[in-house]
Amino acid sequence: MSIEIEKILAASPATTRGQPTQLSTDPKGQRIAYASGKSIYLRDIDNPSLCKQYTGHTTTTTVAKFSPSGFWVASGDASGKVRVWDAVEAVNTKGEYSIISGRITDLAWDGDSQRVIAVGDGRERFGHCFTADSGNSVGEVSGHSKVVNAVAIRQQRPLRAATVSDDSSMCFLHGAPFKFANKAAEVHKGFVMGAAFSPDGSVLVTVGADRRIQLYDGKTGEPTRQVGEGVHTGSIFAVSWAKDSKRFATASADQTVRVWDVEAGKCVQSWRFGEEGAVSVPHQQVGVVWPHGRSDGLIISLSLNGDLNYLIEGRPEPARVVQGHNKSITALGAASDGKGQTLVTGSFDGRVCSWDIATGIGSVVDGQTHSNQVTQFAPTQGRIYSVGWDDTLRILDESANTFAGSSIPLDAQPTSVTATNGTVLVATHKGITVYENDKAVSTIPAESTPLAIAATHPYLAVGAEDNAVQIYKFDGSSSKPRKGDTLRNSTAQISALSFSPDGKLLAAGNSSGKIVVYKTGSWEVVTDRWSAHTARVLTIAWNSAATHAVSGGLDTNVFVWSLTKPGSRVKAPNAHKDGVYGVEWVDADQKVASTGGDAAIKIWKVKGLQ
Repeated sequence: MSIEIEKILAASPATTRGQPTQLSTDPKGQRIAYASGKSIYLRDIDNPSLCKQYTGHTTTTTVAKFSPSGFWVASGDASGKVRVWDAVEAVNTKGEYSIISGRITDLAWDGDSQRVIAVGDGRERFGHCFTADSGNSVGEVSGHSKVVNAVAIRQQRPLRAATVSDDSSMCFLHGAPFKFANKAAEVHKGFVMGAAFSPDGSVLVTVGADRRIQLYDGKTGEPTRQVGEGVHTGSIFAVSWAKDSKRFATASADQTVRVWDVEAGKCVQSWRFGEEGAVSVPHQQVGVVWPHGRSDGLIISLSLNGDLNYLIEGRPEPARVVQGHNKSITALGAASDGKGQTLVTGSFDGRVCSWDIATGIGSVVDGQTHSNQVTQFAPTQGRIYSVGWDDTLRILDESANTFAGSSIPLDAQPTSVTATNGTVLVATHKGITVYENDKAVSTIPAESTPLAIAATHPYLAVGAEDNAVQIYKFDGSSSKPRKGDTLRNSTAQISALSFSPDGKLLAAGNSSGKIVVYKTGSWEVVTDRWSAHTARVLTIAWNSAATHAVSGGLDTNVFVWSLTKPGSRVKAPNAHKDGVYGVEWVDADQKVASTGGDAAIKIWKVKGLQ
């Protein structure tokens, strides 16, 4: 057996309210780079399901920038480290450099792809200039008294750089080596968020929280004029130039992206997001990039909720919106039809997305979603039931891709949900509630807090804190099952349960990483040799033939197990940083989907099943 990655459905860019999010595209305009979680993603712009994930950082990433040559990427993280690595495979790291003692907010390359300036929130210093291949110092960033939000380097000689800060000033550096030349302190009246040199190097533009767009001379750094006074009605977070140096785009908290003509000083096009006339915080525009090397006039903007909006000059509506998760995915479910072509994912912030496996396209599920972490999904008969930490049970209509009806309140925080033959069972800290036709019909009081449940008619398995799996059985038309066998093979708390699709086998995973398989009915042990996880087993899924199972755990690994050869297993190591929270068989059991703490979905090819 073998397992290899087929594609990565990337996480959305991580965003923070009130802060700009940096986006970068390669010189050909084919790929976009951004930070999310502890990873950096390089995504194909035209086909977002083509993606490389760089996992070299050990802490939360903040920014990634392509070099002008397109061969390298520099990325920064929250601990003040910058890593330079290859943009082709996103594996080979050229160097890691500690720059400042706090978060890196922005990076800029010079035109030769040799020097990098990194800025951020330090203690003694707020940035540094260094060579990309060795980390040697090539100047200093000085003149600021607060966090530096953005940096830009002129791509022509003589080299110039500009840094902008929360201290309301723009500092102009001459290079190389870069050193402080002059400062524009009286121009902006608030936090300065973004700066960019025009591609021909003649103009510098800065934008800020005071809604001001200011132009400067690109060689001297002298302020020249202001553009578009009073047009933006919210903080301007980002600015990006067109390749012709005649226009630039701005992104603002007033939910708009605007294109400006430099010579005329006027806005020539604008796009507004969210409902007309309504204030919508998730639709604030916190990032924008105008990819060079393209002929279609594409501009990509980023909403606070993580959506990437594809805007084309001349068109009033976005050509495309790329959606996904930018918080840890905590739940994964497959559509109830069993074909393995559609997945649903739920994340830590309550967002639920539906994914088409073939195209790799995700879309946010409409309707009233969870307001907190999604715990688990249970598909049955064209619907998917979900429970979350907002203590509700919600119903997702698969055909309409929307939440149907109103939510069903639960009496305590849910730990698990399962469904069989139209009956839905929800485990909470107080016990298990049985629902029929979306109404509670009976409850089973818990002797020990239930952590995982699974059902296949007529059995219900409950894994609890007391290390045991308690079996219940539904008799006839009674909605309350009677208590049956107790399985006490585990030496740790039961954390995951899964019946095979034919109902003949039950897999039980525990918090020490061991999985035991039982035969339904007699409850004898089929195998107890599935024990390669080194931490809590979080999820188990059977293939439709019930010959193999896949599991994911807190140890970040995915394992594919064989029932006939329990000792032979295949491992996908470090599948998801911070743990694997969901696994499913997809595409007629030829592939496995996994998801986890890095908010990405990975599709794995599984070959040679034994």
